[in-house]
Amino acid sequence: MARRPPNIVLVMADQLAPHFTGAYGHPLVKTPNLTALAERGARFDAAYCNAPLCAPSRFSLMSGQLITRIAAYDNAADFPAAIPTFAHYLRAAGYRTCLTGKMHFVGPDQLHGFEERLTTDIYPADYAWTPDWEQADERDDAWYHNMDPVREAGVAAATFQIDYDEEVAFAARRRIFDYARDDVAPFCLVVSLMHPHDPYVARPEWWDLYAHGDIDLPAPAPALDPHSQRIKAGIQADDDAVTDAEVRNARHAYYANTSYFDAKLGEILHTLEETQTLDDTLVVVTSDHGDMLGERGLWYKMTFFEPSARVPLIMAGPGVVQQRVANACSLVDLLPTFLDCAGVSPALGAPIDGRSLWPVATGGADTADEAIGEYCGECAIHPIFMIRRGSHKYIHCDIDPPQLYDLATDPGERTNLVGDPAHAATAAAFAQEVAARWDGARIRADVVATQRRRRAVHAAMQVGRRTAWDYHPQRDASEEYVRSHKPWAATADRGRFPPR
Repeated sequence: MARRPPNIVLVMADQLAPHFTGAYGHPLVKTPNLTALAERGARFDAAYCNAPLCAPSRFSLMSGQLITRIAAYDNAADFPAAIPTFAHYLRAAGYRTCLTGKMHFVGPDQLHGFEERLTTDIYPADYAWTPDWEQADERDDAWYHNMDPVREAGVAAATFQIDYDEEVAFAARRRIFDYARDDVAPFCLVVSLMHPHDPYVARPEWWDLYAHGDIDLPAPAPALDPHSQRIKAGIQADDDAVTDAEVRNARHAYYANTSYFDAKLGEILHTLEETQTLDDTLVVVTSDHGDMLGERGLWYKMTFFEPSARVPLIMAGPGVVQQRVANACSLVDLLPTFLDCAGVSPALGAPIDGRSLWPVATGGADTADEAIGEYCGECAIHPIFMIRRGSHKYIHCDIDPPQLYDLATDPGERTNLVGDPAHAATAAAFAQEVAARWDGARIRADVVATQRRRRAVHAAMQVGRRTAWDYHPQRDASEEYVRSHKPWAATADRGRFPPR
């Protein structure tokens, strides 16, 4: 009899840079579960998001497509229901598909191929967070980042993010038990947590893992490129400077919340062990983007520098070989990877921009070494593009000087090689590729047009009766626990695992 395809469990952090994890070598940050997963699986050391912002990154991950292909420009961009996702393809192949936690879907479709969704989202599903590139110097103080999360970092017993992640992790563990009780088909479960995303506030037990004096401060900031200057102004870091003490507090809380995320990962892995499904499950851990965390004087994301654009990516499970993978890859590669892992080759309903990482994860050669990035969100006024190929990273914006870095010799991205005669040919080749790949003026015109449409729709929807797109989890309490229309013994037997 043919072996059943493996289950797939994708555990996502939010705003987690690999640089700030023990699994990727940080000497202080404690991530024992992530480290143990890497020690029995594949750790990808040059994995990137395709857009350093929450919703665009997640839409590219789900669809396997770059954001300019699907107009997923910012945190209030539509994710149209007609775009196929890995959840659609796996569901069509017989997988049970389930999401618990954040995915930042914008629009009335809040499932996008998942059979069920166990929690609401933590962020709004409407157009409220639409940027305005035509008024780039104006801030929307209701939702734009500022320096308050840095200044107010510290300790609390509860926050809205802790409440959310506790619910998300509990729902995930409960559903894993349900799948084990009703073991009829493989499952794909996405567990998407909020931490260590700002605000930088941690519970005491995670804060106390770290001696405050041990928390490292960012390296001195170099001269900033124009986009970094725009970000710094956009988050009000120019006129609202923070002290070293406040920076240390924020980094302390971020490290603590990274350990909290790691503990939630441990709970998921333990539940897979308890249900005897771990050996039949591909576990993938990643994030939607990183966090500058004060490096270069910048915070949060929105840039293609390494702490913002790189993400952790670790895989372990049936067939995965223990290794470190040096070649560049990105989140659009996960859709074809999941299909390869599941052994399905559907008729694709849309072009795929990613490549499967399954051959290299299972010990084969990786013939590619590339990641592509696009950014069209707040704090920008023109599209920004990135190509990471081999050790080189090239960043282009039509209105800014280009940037070229050799990450093998300059991992901190301190020396822009564009003006170096020794690298003139490399810079010229990248410039030609950008010109051939992207029409920046056309993309900017489309970004502005979608922003106008969404702002008009959002303004209208604030008048009269409110119609929300936010997801409302479906539950039928009449079918839960002990009910009079079901024998008590049947309920007890159904809920027990392992069965008697």
